[in-house]
Amino acid sequence: MQGTTTDEYQTNSPQEVEAAAEHEEHEDYRMFGVVLFLIAESFIFLGMFVAFVIYRSVVPVWPPEGTPELELLLPGINTIILVSSSFVMHRGQSAIKNNDTSGLRVWFAITAVMGAIFLAGQLYEYSNLEFGLTTNLFTSSFFVLTGFHGLHVTVGLLLIFFVLIRSQQPGHYSSESYFGVEASELYWHFVDVVWVILFGLVYLL
Repeated sequence: MQGTTTDEYQTNSPQEVEAAAEHEEHEDYRMFGVVLFLIAESFIFLGMFVAFVIYRSVVPVWPPEGTPELELLLPGINTIILVSSSFVMHRGQSAIKNNDTSGLRVWFAITAVMGAIFLAGQLYEYSNLEFGLTTNLFTSSFFVLTGFHGLHVTVGLLLIFFVLIRSQQPGHYSSESYFGVEASELYWHFVDVVWVILFGLVYLL
């Protein structure tokens, strides 16, 4: 024990060195997992959209007679806000690619505010609708589609908040390491695209 040095205790065995090297060389499949998840989510929304189109095609009058018309002004403004937020969020990713953590925080915080405004607008719309979930087939489809999308917006906001929290840790995000930022942005773009399709089907057609 007397001749043992601290360095000898810290020396790794050949097996440990080899395992560490293999770990460092292992490809990162996290983004592939995110893409796969979004593809699965896309099929869920696709099924709901197809069902909505089928309902529309088999019902003689769509929406059914007596259904109050949907207002377009508030949902239209909401659409502009949500679509614009994607461009704002992209500025955040561009910032971190230049090692600008402060820029990342600013642009992601603005995106979070825009997403929250979208959800607040949707809740306001719900509170002023003249029909309920069980009024008829159209209204049931309306609440299911918009509510399920609203749930995804909420998840997107949580991802943004996680990024903002982790960005407070020095060096957590940089031009070399920004998976959380990229994954959050990709998810947010997905939510935006789904809303544009939903808005066209439910509000405009």
